[in-house]
Amino acid sequence: MRVLVISYFWPPAVRASMHWQFAMVKNFRKFGIEPIVLTVEEETFDTKKDYTLLEDFPSDIEVIKTKTFEPFNIYRKFNKIEPNRQLVSSETISKKNKKLSHRISIWIRMNLFIPDARVGWYFYAVKKMKEYLKKEKVDAILSVGPPHSSHLIGLKLAKKYNIPYFPVFEDPWMDIVYYRDFKRSKLTLLIDGYFESEVLKNATNTIFVTKSMEEDYLKKYPFLQGKSKVLYWGYNESGFTNIKMPEKQEGEFWIVHTGNIFDYQNPKNFWKTISKKINEGLNIKLKFSGTVSPVIKEEIHKNGLDDRVEYLGFLNYNEMLGYLLQGDLLLVCPTEKRHVPGKLFEYLRSGRTIVAFGDDNEEVAKIITDCNAGKLYNYDDTAEDIFERFKDFSTDLIKVKEFSREKICENLSKIIETQVKENKFKKQA
Repeated sequence: MRVLVISYFWPPAVRASMHWQFAMVKNFRKFGIEPIVLTVEEETFDTKKDYTLLEDFPSDIEVIKTKTFEPFNIYRKFNKIEPNRQLVSSETISKKNKKLSHRISIWIRMNLFIPDARVGWYFYAVKKMKEYLKKEKVDAILSVGPPHSSHLIGLKLAKKYNIPYFPVFEDPWMDIVYYRDFKRSKLTLLIDGYFESEVLKNATNTIFVTKSMEEDYLKKYPFLQGKSKVLYWGYNESGFTNIKMPEKQEGEFWIVHTGNIFDYQNPKNFWKTISKKINEGLNIKLKFSGTVSPVIKEEIHKNGLDDRVEYLGFLNYNEMLGYLLQGDLLLVCPTEKRHVPGKLFEYLRSGRTIVAFGDDNEEVAKIITDCNAGKLYNYDDTAEDIFERFKDFSTDLIKVKEFSREKICENLSKIIETQVKENKFKKQA
């Protein structure tokens, strides 16, 4: 069985939203599926490169790359940003920047690029795959978003060639968290809503990476009943071997956060608690890998933590895992009640204690509690008790290993295989 996987992000580009589908493609052959990947030639935003990700990737898996149009170079010129300076996603949508050019850029991004700023890929991708599908056959299409433009490509190809279609929602579409603080026009919402509903109506089965997101979509679109599944983000078990460990001084207490952290992921009172604990004699060091928003950095500065923080920037996957394993507390900040951050599963597998912040996020709270891995607090909590209790937690790694991506890929393969067979029977009937 041949499955086309549509993913804007692909190694060596390093994006959190790439790891799930990359793991699925690496594992598909174990379950009788031959993957073909459709991606872009070059992504020009804040993406770093990690070539180690490709070291054990089968070289004979077909990866089709196309051109794309991205507006970010125009954004650079409009906002007078040096051509060689790396754009950072948390900065491009930060409300801390009050410049008129920045505010105009945000309005354009929110209202003119529908469904997202990667929609320029659509025409290149569809054209390329029309040529490909004249000669080659695929049995199913799997598209991964965000960017949700990927789903429009999957929809177009699925309808034209009558191929079973499986969109994967790693985040919501219309009400993704970073839209909540920005105004979108009624026309934009109407068009975007039409795109979302068309993808879901025409999907053979829709995959959500959180249960709470699936529940939200079932309320919004009752026709999804019986046509959706939940497959968590998970982690790569194979990654937890031969890990490079960073040096840690005796007596240091590390609080580690990996990946992006945005303005709206700000546990203000926790920074105050950290400052208090330092004054009481605890030798705390804050370690951030990935990008950190201006608001978070300012909050850290306000609490006198500048000499306690290290901004590590980009780390390759192996190095990142090393910091998790050296951490005493691992910080994760779900953005809203439907958000189960991908990093949570690597955190769980590390066996280190997790301190999480997320208002009304029952799903994250349940996962952490079931695995006895830490505690979830509301964003305005001080979380002071975690420093007394962190040694009381002992992560249940047997439960955690149910989230391995190999198991998730096995479940996904069964879903695709079952639906493709049903589709063939319908055609024959």
